[in-house]
Amino acid sequence: MAKTSIPKTNWQRVRKLFNDIHLWLGLSSGLIVIVVCFSGTVYVFNTELTEWAAPHLYKVKNFEGKQRIPADSFISNIQLTSGGKVTSVSIPEDLQRTYQFNVKKEGDKSRGGIGYFVNPYTGEITGTSKEKTATKEFMGTMFSLHRWLLLDKIEQPIFKSITNRELGSMISGWATIIFTLGCITGMIIWFPQKIKSWKQGLKIKWNAGWKRINHDLHNSLAFYALFFLLLMGLTGPQWSFDWYRTGMQKTLGTYKSKDAPKEKPIQSTLPANGLNSAGLSIADYIKIADKTFAYKGNYSISLPADSASATVIAKTKTGFFAPAAADRLTVDQYNGNVLKKDIFKEKPFNERIAGSIKAIHVGNVYGSFTKLIYFLACLIATTLPITGTMIWLNKMKKKGKEKPKPIQIKKLQEALT
Repeated sequence: MAKTSIPKTNWQRVRKLFNDIHLWLGLSSGLIVIVVCFSGTVYVFNTELTEWAAPHLYKVKNFEGKQRIPADSFISNIQLTSGGKVTSVSIPEDLQRTYQFNVKKEGDKSRGGIGYFVNPYTGEITGTSKEKTATKEFMGTMFSLHRWLLLDKIEQPIFKSITNRELGSMISGWATIIFTLGCITGMIIWFPQKIKSWKQGLKIKWNAGWKRINHDLHNSLAFYALFFLLLMGLTGPQWSFDWYRTGMQKTLGTYKSKDAPKEKPIQSTLPANGLNSAGLSIADYIKIADKTFAYKGNYSISLPADSASATVIAKTKTGFFAPAAADRLTVDQYNGNVLKKDIFKEKPFNERIAGSIKAIHVGNVYGSFTKLIYFLACLIATTLPITGTMIWLNKMKKKGKEKPKPIQIKKLQEALT
């Protein structure tokens, strides 16, 4: 007797459709996703690992009983040593850490300039941000792997119409989009056919066979990491595609066209006696910031570019749960008047999200706490293409071994009634 199948319910048909979509999305992007997620997992703790490899740049010893020297005292020496101009100063709340002075040389087109690290108790320049370590180079490789799949390391262009960096960014961007769609379809097929059995998708049956354990690892771990994987996946492609970044900005209501008039820079008021008046010190800026932001934190002070510019003071909280977003004040460099307040928690929700895209993507939203969560979520994401492929291979083997079995008329009738 020929094999007769029991009619499927609408939910079973829908689930089968999304299961097939999920399968092909995973197979088409699996290898790239493994590479992108693994490099992302490693890169989560980039700052911590970089500092661990070069402690002399960030930490000071034998500071007990000493007072930190005002940061202004070191600016002239740094400018003389570097041959450039100090554009900003970072003052840590932690007394065991160094000051950091960012220097920009004339004609230097690099975005951040060079960082000079200074012992705040002795004035010794302990090193610069250009100093290389094996860990720093390794993390640079991980970043290149994550963003451009190392294609930027290839000098000869693969295609004439596009640079290797753009090609790598495009491939990783599309793989991320496909992975995000895979997360959404995976969430749909995670729901069991019988709603009362939903708890089974939260547990791993460790005493079962390896095939069941592999299935549970894929199913359950993906569920627990899903929210964070969606955050990573939805934010990542904005660095690969202009159209995606524009779409995200329009969705958040923060888009500004290139033709939109730019805001005029806030300027200081030149004193009546002209340039003979000395500007405020860095210590003065810190006192001004503390009046508005009454919490312990790190300071980053962007010094005026010229006699008319204002000073921007940024302050960030410290601690295991500390948010990455900074509060800012724009201050008159001569009289200390606050010209603009930029308090992060007082911004509209859409602007807070738009200003936190990078922190949301890399897991730095709430300091080390979210970094740890992202590390685990990224680690899970690295395993999903592997466990998913094994599930598919096991099903293919099972189908190959199956032989049609006759179904008795009586049992078929019972199933249909």
